Amino acid sequence: MNDPAQNLRALSCADDYDPNSMPVAKAREVIARFLSPVTAAERLNVRAALGRVLAEDVISTLNVPAHDNSAMDGYAVRFADLKGDGEATLKVTGTAFAGAPFGSVVKAGECVRIMTGGVVPAGTDTIVMQEHVKAVQDRVTIGPGHRKGQNLRRAGEDLKVGQVALKRGLPLRPAEIGLISSLGIGEVTVYRRLRVAFFSTGDELVSIGTQPREGQIYDSNRYTLHGMLTRLGCEVLDMGVVRDDPKLLEQAFHDAAAAADVVITSGGVSVGEADFVKDLLGRLGEVVFWKIAMKPGRPLAYGKIGAAHFFGLPGNPVSVMVTFYQFVRDALLTLSGRDPVPPLPTFKVPCVSSLKKAPGRTEFQRGVLERDSHGTWSVRVTGEQGSGILRSMSEANCFIILPDAQGNVASGTLVEVQLMDGIV
Repeated sequence: MNDPAQNLRALSCADDYDPNSMPVAKAREVIARFLSPVTAAERLNVRAALGRVLAEDVISTLNVPAHDNSAMDGYAVRFADLKGDGEATLKVTGTAFAGAPFGSVVKAGECVRIMTGGVVPAGTDTIVMQEHVKAVQDRVTIGPGHRKGQNLRRAGEDLKVGQVALKRGLPLRPAEIGLISSLGIGEVTVYRRLRVAFFSTGDELVSIGTQPREGQIYDSNRYTLHGMLTRLGCEVLDMGVVRDDPKLLEQAFHDAAAAADVVITSGGVSVGEADFVKDLLGRLGEVVFWKIAMKPGRPLAYGKIGAAHFFGLPGNPVSVMVTFYQFVRDALLTLSGRDPVPPLPTFKVPCVSSLKKAPGRTEFQRGVLERDSHGTWSVRVTGEQGSGILRSMSEANCFIILPDAQGNVASGTLVEVQLMDGIV
């Protein structure tokens, strides 16, 4: 297990450790040092395990495929009966269907009609595609140019009995669910869901169903967080809105940390007079850092409250989503037992918008990646990039990542983009 206190002491001694303005890459590295995945597991029906993480290896119970079978519709033949420089005529003695083997030994001068997936008859060792033969009644004529063993899928070439089919730490996607079921396995052992408690802070916030007074706004952050956490497969505990009262906040922290593996708040981590979260965290647990050299999302706190991890996200809606995707997402996947957590891929395309950017911090602007009629990809910004404009996230399908040293970007410049969603 990681020792948070030892980690924090080591970080404090590091030359480049600055909890007041940490570079993005350094912040990710720091968070990773504190993460110890859950260990508790449960047994689930394979259909109920979609999206969960394997807690133990899945071992193949059989050969896949179970028999030598045909990869094509055609004819199962003895390669020795074919001619290298001329035509060979063979007698068709039967048919092998998928699920209905031929059942007899094929002799010299004979062949068997075979369908894709059909078991290769005894005595044959090669499949000739039906397009490459001339068939007349019960005879087929086959020309030269074939290779011994062609168009065969060998027993166990995909998986052998006793082989590790899927490794512990792997998330179960539809492909994995299908593979497990192909082995005849009906149940798998998965890690328990990660429990995440979250709440918003601020006297200006009201929940849906409440009439806001002058100066108050509806709390969108909890709904955004609920959606992002649900998509990651977490067990979510919505603790509502907590007012800017130190006693109420302290109680909320205690309750959340007692109920969950991770506590997430939005708002209350900047330097305003009513921003109590950072000070409370320092008193109740450990503060690792509280500001990131990035835009949007500079006020971001990370630490521990007892055994629970804590992420104090900014209050602005866009900042909540950007910091979640860039820091919280990977941490939650790691804590859930996923091993390894692959980084979200990035690539470069021309930007058709001119971008304003001051050097000194990493920016995550919201963009639309699109392809023109000639098949050329490019990216443009969604419009105004204010951290309170949630519409910029709704319209975007990618982040435009501008590194620390980057200044203004002229139209046509190659920029790094990161897609927000995958396909599986």
